Amino acid sequence: MPNPRLTGLGGGLFCVAVMFLLGCLDQLLLDGSLPVYGVLFLPVCVLTALWVRAGDVLTAPVAVPIAFAAGLLVVADGREGLLGRLMGLATGLATQAGWLYGGTLIAGVIVLVRRVQWVRRRRKRP
Repeated sequence: MPNPRLTGLGGGLFCVAVMFLLGCLDQLLLDGSLPVYGVLFLPVCVLTALWVRAGDVLTAPVAVPIAFAAGLLVVADGREGLLGRLMGLATGLATQAGWLYGGTLIAGVIVLVRRVQWVRRRRKRP
């Protein structure tokens, strides 16, 4: 399995880009299935939390909700126009909050474990 080390910004861009592409794919293939989008969000959260460098690891739980919203812009059921799209986004965020909170919690737990390990390793160095 690849083990890239992304900066905080790189991890955020990775997460946003992947969720936007998954949202486009979901819209194209499944006509914007929100549960499928939520399930696809979870592995992206895990990968983002694992692939960010140890020094920037605290940025992952911040980036994943932004990425969820970025992909949801494509998947959300919105009428034509800016206001319709924003209403669809707000409705999607409200109805899919469980996926959003779950993915953010997963990323947060992974990040905390990695951060504690990183701090312990740094303290053991002479």
